[in-house]
Amino acid sequence: MAVPWALLISTAGGIAATVVGVIAGGIVGRRSQNRQWLQEARTAAYEKFLQAFGAVEMELREAFVDRRAPTVVWAPFNAALQSMSLVASQEAMAAAEQICDVVEKFTILFHGRQPADLEELRPIHSGLYEAHVRFVNAARRSLDPSQEHLVRALGGPSSWNGVESAWSPGHGAPR
Repeated sequence: MAVPWALLISTAGGIAATVVGVIAGGIVGRRSQNRQWLQEARTAAYEKFLQAFGAVEMELREAFVDRRAPTVVWAPFNAALQSMSLVASQEAMAAAEQICDVVEKFTILFHGRQPADLEELRPIHSGLYEAHVRFVNAARRSLDPSQEHLVRALGGPSSWNGVESAWSPGHGAPR
């Protein structure tokens, strides 16, 4: 009996194509799942960090304006940073570090004294505002590179006139 080579070759080719298709589909599907997981994890980490930063920044600003010692709860802020270090892009991590540096400068204002000079806060406030916008832009780009660059972000440090209005003109004391 003669071997039907054409039938054997086409069957083997079909099996090989099926196996290659299954493997390629698995690889592509796995990459897609990994990208989806990373995007979801980044989004959650960025949100958690922004929420924790907002709480810290507001407490420091309110303590400054109210001329009292701040009562910052640092655990959520630190936990958010640690979680973000698992998934954040390099650009977002650098921007978060910039926020941390400025927050540290803000807390130093309170070491051993109650700050009373509004001009001490101006460069810190400006640094926080810039760092916040930089972080938001970095986070947006890491989630979707097609995101447009924002000039300002919602939330975060208030406008300077909002801080200034809580102080009586020229006296450096709250109203």
